[in-house]
Amino acid sequence: MDLRTRYLGLSLAHPFMPGASPLDGDLDTVLRLEDAGAPALVMHSLFEEDIERAAPTTGEYLERLLRIKRRVAIPVVASLNGTTAAGWLKYAGLIERAGADALELNFYHVAADVHEDAARVEHRVLDIVAVLKESVRIPLAVKLSPFYSALPHLAAQLDRIGADGLVLFNRFYQPDIDPERREPSMQLQYSDSSELPLRLRWIAILSGRVNASLALTGGVHEPMDAVKAVLAGAHAVQSCRR
Repeated sequence: MDLRTRYLGLSLAHPFMPGASPLDGDLDTVLRLEDAGAPALVMHSLFEEDIERAAPTTGEYLERLLRIKRRVAIPVVASLNGTTAAGWLKYAGLIERAGADALELNFYHVAADVHEDAARVEHRVLDIVAVLKESVRIPLAVKLSPFYSALPHLAAQLDRIGADGLVLFNRFYQPDIDPERREPSMQLQYSDSSELPLRLRWIAILSGRVNASLALTGGVHEPMDAVKAVLAGAHAVQSCRR
C-alpha cells in the first residue's frame, strides 16, 4: 500500500509522525524513532514566557535542534509559542537559522477580556501569521485550539494569507481548585481516544476546502485511530505516548 503523503510541502513516506512532546530531549530516543520509521519529528514547543522567566534559554532549544538535525535524515519541525509580536518574530527567525525544516506555531490565548470580541481574538492569530510569512522562508503550520467561534472562517483566512498547514488541536493545562489549600492548581490531563471525534469532525469539515496541509493531533492512541484520521482527510497524524 502506498502511504506516501505531502505535509507542509515535505514529502513523507507515510503520515504517522511523533508529535510535539519531550521525546526530543533524548537524542537516542530520536534516533530510535527514526529507525522505527518516523517520517518526520515535531519538537516540543519553545515558550517565550518560559524564556522571560529564565526557566530555559533560547540557546538550549536551538542547540538541541542543531544536534538533532546533525544526526537524522528526516525533516525536523520546530514548535514555538510566543506571547508578544516581537517574540514570535525573534524566535521564529532564530529557529529558521538553526536549520528547522518547518515551524509549528503553537497558539494559546485565553480570551478573558470582556471588551475583546471574537474578531479581535482571531486577528491576533492572523496578524502574527501574516508577519511571519513575510519574515521567514520555512513552511509554517498553525496549531489551533477548538474554541474559536467560527473555526472554518479562521482556517480559510489563514489559508488565504499563506499558512502552509493547520494542526488540530492543541491541548492546554486546565485550572482546578485544591480544596485543602483553597487555591488554584494547574493540571495537564493526558489525552485518550475519546478526544478523537472532535478532531475527526473538524478535519473532515476542512478537508478539500483549504489548500493548507491538515494535521491531526490528540486522541490518537490505537492504530485504528490513526486510520480514521487519514480517512477524515488528515495529511499527517501526530501522536506521542507517555
